[in-house]
Amino acid sequence: MNPFIGPEGILEKRSQYFYPCTSYFYRNPPQLVRGDMQYLYGHDGKRYTDFFAGVSVVASGHCNPEIAERTAEQLRTLQHTCTIYLTQPNVDLAERLAEVLPGDLRRTFFVNSGSEANEGALLLARLHTGRRGFIALEQGLHGRTYLTMSVTGLQMWRTDPQLAVPGAEDVTFIPRPYAQGMSADDAAGRSIDALKAVLEERGGEIAAMIAEPIQGNAGIIVPPDWYFPEVKALLEQYGVLLISDEIQTGFGRTGRMFAMDRWGVTPDIISMAKALGSGVPVAAFASTDAIAASFNRPSASTFGGNPVSSVTALAVLDYIEAHRLPERAERLGGQLRAGLEDLAARYPRVLSEVRGAGLMLGAELSAGAPELGARLVDDVLEAMKDRGFIIGKNGVGRNVLAFQPPLVITEQDIAEMLAALGQVFEEADRAAASWTQEGAGDGNRA
Repeated sequence: MNPFIGPEGILEKRSQYFYPCTSYFYRNPPQLVRGDMQYLYGHDGKRYTDFFAGVSVVASGHCNPEIAERTAEQLRTLQHTCTIYLTQPNVDLAERLAEVLPGDLRRTFFVNSGSEANEGALLLARLHTGRRGFIALEQGLHGRTYLTMSVTGLQMWRTDPQLAVPGAEDVTFIPRPYAQGMSADDAAGRSIDALKAVLEERGGEIAAMIAEPIQGNAGIIVPPDWYFPEVKALLEQYGVLLISDEIQTGFGRTGRMFAMDRWGVTPDIISMAKALGSGVPVAAFASTDAIAASFNRPSASTFGGNPVSSVTALAVLDYIEAHRLPERAERLGGQLRAGLEDLAARYPRVLSEVRGAGLMLGAELSAGAPELGARLVDDVLEAMKDRGFIIGKNGVGRNVLAFQPPLVITEQDIAEMLAALGQVFEEADRAAASWTQEGAGDGNRA
């Protein structure tokens, strides 16, 4: 007898007990019951190769035995105290992070989620500068708390209708360094010009600029190499801090330990989560001695830096180092990107653009007709799931396929996925030829 209630049973319980805001992928979703490194298994035993990693979370693999054993041992030894008591795992983790963080970032405050990490980073910037204002990029995503939602430019995640209108009060949005129909340098130049204008007008009121080095949910947007070095130089002229939101990009995902390392930029504050715990909730924001010194009023996080999450994160860092995951991401990302670009050349009506870095790649479908592209994405996700491959989706128009697999993925996994994707694109190309933009719609719910 199958002990699982199956997808229908789960959907029924969700409809009764979840908030209606909770969505899901797929028209016919599987019930996932087990994970093993780069693989997931459904209740019916079907195996799926995971190319999304829970949105960049399980970078070290699902249920990685080298990590899970250390987590389990700590669970059996000491599960919880708080930072008001002395335990060794969190100070060992803070010391280890200081060894891998950019530049002279060495002070760490532990929390539980990316939203909390960004909230803390924004608070720290205000405390240090004595200023209230923030600059953020259009279409960025930084969290679900009130302040992080306020600096989020991606409209679908600005959930609270009472949020201040963008540009009003404390948050000023500037164009991101990307725009369809513009070259990368021109779009980045437009963003820099907007930043200069804001700084010249009210730089003395701005505490920090917060930015994802590579915008994730907004479609895997990578700026030109010169962009963030110029941003940092401009901010320094006005005493404005740079907060690098490395929630999705951190810990090897982009081919470097942190994405800002790609451009030789050391932010003033960095936020991290997701891959640091590889499935166990752990997050943090880190800064320099001088900036951290401004956060001197009593504060704590009940679960932040607890023994289990700290030991897990230490095990993750050990695994990243031992298996050279950043270098692996760079190498395998090259294979994946080359395969996607080949598909773009073969099916230009379907696949419009490939972008990203390392194993954080996006494939935009039908950019000229985003609604059609969104329908195509849903159909491709469904077809790939049926073939045993889990892929994500994102983008402002929800028309971007997101490839953010566990960094333990193999060359063979990538080759098999690309072969299946080629078959699906061939079918999608035939379907796209008969669709009109007016007929696009429906699709998956998430």
